[in-house]
This record gives sequence, structure tokens and C-alpha cells, in this order.
Amino acid sequence: MLLLVLGGTACGKKAAEPPPPPAEVSVLEVASEQVKYTTELPGRINPMREAQVRARATGILLKRLFDEGSNVRAGQVLFEIDQAPLQGVLNSAKALMAKSEATLKESRAKMARYEELIKINAISKQTFDEATATLGQNEADLLAAKADAQTAELNFGYALVTAPISGRIGKALVTEGALVSATEATQLAVIRQLDPVYFDFTQSSTEVLRLKRALEKGSLQSVAPGLAAITLLLEDGTTYSHPGRLLFSDVAVDPTTGMITLRAEIPNPENLLMAGMFARGQIVEGIKTNAVTIPQRTIARGAAGAATVLVVNDQNVVELRPIEIDRTVGNTVIVARGLKPGERVIAEGSQKAPPGSTVKTVPFTQPPVAGAKTESNPN
Repeated sequence: MLLLVLGGTACGKKAAEPPPPPAEVSVLEVASEQVKYTTELPGRINPMREAQVRARATGILLKRLFDEGSNVRAGQVLFEIDQAPLQGVLNSAKALMAKSEATLKESRAKMARYEELIKINAISKQTFDEATATLGQNEADLLAAKADAQTAELNFGYALVTAPISGRIGKALVTEGALVSATEATQLAVIRQLDPVYFDFTQSSTEVLRLKRALEKGSLQSVAPGLAAITLLLEDGTTYSHPGRLLFSDVAVDPTTGMITLRAEIPNPENLLMAGMFARGQIVEGIKTNAVTIPQRTIARGAAGAATVLVVNDQNVVELRPIEIDRTVGNTVIVARGLKPGERVIAEGSQKAPPGSTVKTVPFTQPPVAGAKTESNPN
């Protein structure tokens, strides 16, 4: 019996196994960095100035003196309207003005004689009054004749239609031989100033209020006025090479949409941007210093959608930590509450490390991106 008991005790000691080693997990240290808050908003390209070229004289269009789609300068002659009828009206007005001048000269000479005769009672008071009235009438006639001549001269000048602004002109809306009218203000062409251009877009009033409150609390630092830049993403997905600057935000909210209109000025030296083109603007709304950031891959979501991370404390014990997310920038999450810089979060191996377990930590290494090396397309 003694031998059996000793044998059983020996077998029991042999069956006892050492505890398993701690699971190995990859951890990332929570970083604190300066983060730019950017927003991407859709909008349209609009010309800085747009002028409609319209007829200011009535007549037959004789010539078009520009190339469609070319750049024109202010004052450049674009169209020529038949000047012959306008020249006749101008000549008639000038002749009438000359006649009025002669009549007024005669009336003044007669008035000068009557002034001497009335002193010696050589003429009646009625005759003198009639001469005075005639002089006033002739002076008024001359003023009217001068006004008619000036109007005729302006209309004659309007026969040469000039560009009101410098910019790029579109197609001609009227061809040679057409009758254009000053009364109807016939539209002849449109000129648009396209360097620089405006980028008009909208932002919700809710977002603007949120940013203003963050600025007031000091949690978000405002970007300096000279650095308030905006970058355009074009329709083909490319980034426009010339950054612009934000000019203003409107002072009123559109009651139907709840949006605020904003405008940016974008250089366009290559005339790549065209009026009406759709684009997306990336605007830096502010800069947050000492922002707590972690990769998005370290976050898990609970049944209610609450965000949590697994934190390894100083004793290498895993803790489940609920966090509050401020916003996501690319693959990085900005944490508002729940984490401090320097703490370690599990990036890989979380399935082997339930809360409360002891783990062995190794630094997380970002895997190489597949296809990182690309060849340029010669086309």
C-alpha cells in the first residue's frame, strides 16, 4: 500500500504542467501631434468678372474683328456696325447746331441794339420784351441742338463695339449681315475674366457653429489669414497645382438649405479652369495642437456603436478602454477622451489578449503597402 501511494504521488507530480507563456501582441504608443482640420466641399468655378457685349447702336452688323475663344483686352474693337445711317444723323445734328448758333448770334446783336434804343424810348417796351424772349428761346434751341449733336456723335461711336473688360471671349452670338438693335440691346458675345477665378461653395451652418465654439474654447487654433489656403480636386480626380485663398463667408444663412456660401480665389494662369466647372475644395479650417491620435485599425465597436481600444498597462495587463472620437483624418483617428499620450494600445493580436490577461508586447511594424512601387504611364 505504501508503495502504491508513493507511486501515485509521483505520477501526480509528473502530470502537472507549467502555465502557458503570455500571448505576444503588437502595440502602438499613443501619439500627440499637431493636426490640421480639413473639410472637403463641392462647388463650381465662376469667372471673376463676366460682361455681356451688347449693341448700343441700331444697324446692320458688317464685321467681326476677333477670334472666337481668344483673349481680348478692354477697349478692343470687336464688331463693326454700318456707320452710314449714323453718319447722316450726326451730320444733320451738326447742321442744326450751326443754324442755332447763327440764329442766336443774330438775336444777341438785335438785343444789344434794342438795349440802347429802349434807353431813349425809341422802341416800345413790348418790342423790347419780345426781343428778350426771342433771345432766351434761341439760347435754349442751341442747347438742345448741342445735346442732339452729342447724342448723334455717341451713337456714331457705338457703331464700333468695344470690349468692356479684358478676358476670354466666347463665340459670336450674331453673324455678319444681321440687324442689331440698340432698343433691344442685342447680345453679341460674352467675355469672362478667368485669371484668377472664383470657387463658390457652401458649408452647413451647424458645422460653422461647431468650429466657432471650438475656437472660443481654445481647443482649436485658428489658421493665420495668410495661410487660409484651399486646394482644388478636379473632376478627373487630380489635384490642381495652384492653391487658392479663402476670401469670405457670407453673413447670412440660406433659410431653405441651412447653408452658408463661401468664396475662394484661385489662380488660373494656364486657363485650365473654366466657368461652370465642378470641383471639390479642401479647406483647412483650423489646427489642433497636442491632438491624441491612434490608427483607425486599433478601434473596435460595441453593440451600441461605442468605440473601444485594448490598452496594455504598466504591468502588461490588458484593459478594455472606452474612448470618444473627435473625428477621422484619413486612416488616423483623433481621440477626444479616454486616452493619454504614451499609453500603449494593441494593434495586432487582440484576439489572443482578452481584458485582464497578461501579455508580452512587441512594437508594431507597419506592413509594406502592396504595389507601392509604380511605374509612370508614358501616355
